[in-house]
Amino acid sequence: MGRTRGTWNTRGTWFAGAALAAVLALTGYALFSGGDDGTDTPGKGRSSTSASASPGPSATYAPPDDWTEPNQWAALPRGERTDGRGSTVGYPRSTEGAVAMMVAANSTAIEGEKSNTDEQLRIYHSYIGKADQSKQNAEQIELNAIQSDKALAKQMGVSPGQPLPTGAYVRSTVVGYKIIKTSGTEVTAWLLSRVVQKNGEMAKEKGSYTRTLAGAQWEDGDWKLTGAATQRAQQAVQGQAQPAMAAPGDPEFNQAGWTAIRQAS
Repeated sequence: MGRTRGTWNTRGTWFAGAALAAVLALTGYALFSGGDDGTDTPGKGRSSTSASASPGPSATYAPPDDWTEPNQWAALPRGERTDGRGSTVGYPRSTEGAVAMMVAANSTAIEGEKSNTDEQLRIYHSYIGKADQSKQNAEQIELNAIQSDKALAKQMGVSPGQPLPTGAYVRSTVVGYKIIKTSGTEVTAWLLSRVVQKNGEMAKEKGSYTRTLAGAQWEDGDWKLTGAATQRAQQAVQGQAQPAMAAPGDPEFNQAGWTAIRQAS
């Protein structure tokens, strides 16, 4: 797990848990306590391109003032149904279907009475492959998520276990992806996410971009995140420069080979 300190000097804490390092990345959480000025145009920035490929997210980017149309757009397919935990599942057996699942598994919202623990356990049970599920892994993920909730509560001035203040939230949205390898049974990719945090109605929104490595396998009629696929993704990109973190609209977004995600209406 790693994080990169960059243009915004954002301090991040990567909370996660499980036996395998790759599984740690599958249910992680980036908690930002610093960052931009709450806008999407604080000025041109540059990101780190370290060759060390960690599946955990790294934050190091400031978006540009001018808009450059992304070269590649994708309208990802939707899942067929919602499971008992409120997650969208049932994605088509295609590269785009695998990416759509990855996007769903990396899109979270912590606000009101919904905690990081709620979100991480939902992701674990809905999107993690069978081989990586165990009582020990679930317990470790829950324990680490509880610690992140305590840290978040402290930041926002409430007692642990209490709902977040009115208007407070932490949200993560995937805005781009870059395929590493794809086959009929396994897809690996870089994900580019926008993570924002607001500590209350009158507080400024702070934000950053994160870059995460993900691997999915076709399992029992759906795509699932697996430690084995994520480890193979790490091996595939070992020694390579990581794609620059750049928002859609930045020329570097195109130079890095990202595909922008067109939001469904």
